[in-house]
Amino acid sequence: MKLLVLGGTVFVSRAIGATAVRRGHEVTCAHRGRSGLGPVGVTDVFLDRDVDGDGGIAALGDHRYDAVVDVAAQDPRWVAEAIDVLGAAAGHWTFVSSVSAYADASTPGRDASAERVPPLDGVTPEQERYARAKRSSEDVVLQALGEKAFVVRPGLVVGPGDPTDRYGYWPARFTRGGPVVVPDVLDAPTQVIDVDDLAAWVVTAAEHRLVAQLDAVAPPQPLRDVLAGSGGGEHELVGVSQERLGELGVRPWSGPRSLPLWVPQPEMAGFGARDVTASLAAGLVLRPLAETAERALDHERDLGLERARRSGLSVAEEREVLRALG
Repeated sequence: MKLLVLGGTVFVSRAIGATAVRRGHEVTCAHRGRSGLGPVGVTDVFLDRDVDGDGGIAALGDHRYDAVVDVAAQDPRWVAEAIDVLGAAAGHWTFVSSVSAYADASTPGRDASAERVPPLDGVTPEQERYARAKRSSEDVVLQALGEKAFVVRPGLVVGPGDPTDRYGYWPARFTRGGPVVVPDVLDAPTQVIDVDDLAAWVVTAAEHRLVAQLDAVAPPQPLRDVLAGSGGGEHELVGVSQERLGELGVRPWSGPRSLPLWVPQPEMAGFGARDVTASLAAGLVLRPLAETAERALDHERDLGLERARRSGLSVAEEREVLRALG
């Protein structure tokens, strides 16, 4: 199979390219080159999707691919232009969207048929732009190529190469031992997916020309079980109420001074409790969480366990929180 990955240098798109190469496919990664090259074994094509003419997506106009994978995050125009240039000749098209495209994050048990957020418009607030751009991009793909398109909506993607430092915080933190600050909503449903499991499903979907709209996450588990499966060592979980964490300046989900995996409850109870029965039936295969944790920890060690992180609490910040708790 001749596969084109629009991207291919960072995390999800890079894992897709690497997986396809391992399976013996002929893979092209089209990107600007600012994040380095694609994985070993691919053909790199340099282009900028913000540029018109031969320096942009039009440079691929004479090429034909059995399958195309697009991970565009912010600009539906990129998606539309790629389809204009490549869509008619492509045998299959995958668009990697996000569960953020769903309108209701509070109700557990929703599946991929759930209502989505509104599309982008001229007055979209900045904090809604990502979700609504994904929804608008989905619409472009489904309207133009619905008969040969796979729209996959991942939840929290984790594992080696994660540029957000989210999930890796926990395996790294547990190696240090001692009292570990956690939100006291340990029964909250939580879902993640290993980046290589997502990549494998995307490549399998292209091989079999899967036409569907489906979510890509593991079945929900209580947060306590996800944490328990994410590391060993001698440690003690110190549960802190959501309200108190807020008072102490600790943020949910990601970013500096945060506790990754924590989403506010109950208003976000559905975010980590999506029904993926149809996804598993359609070929999504998931490795044990312990294996993902081990892979994430190896990556953390490569980067340096004591480095400044994009997400999580630093050693000093966690000590500050513990002191405030008395």
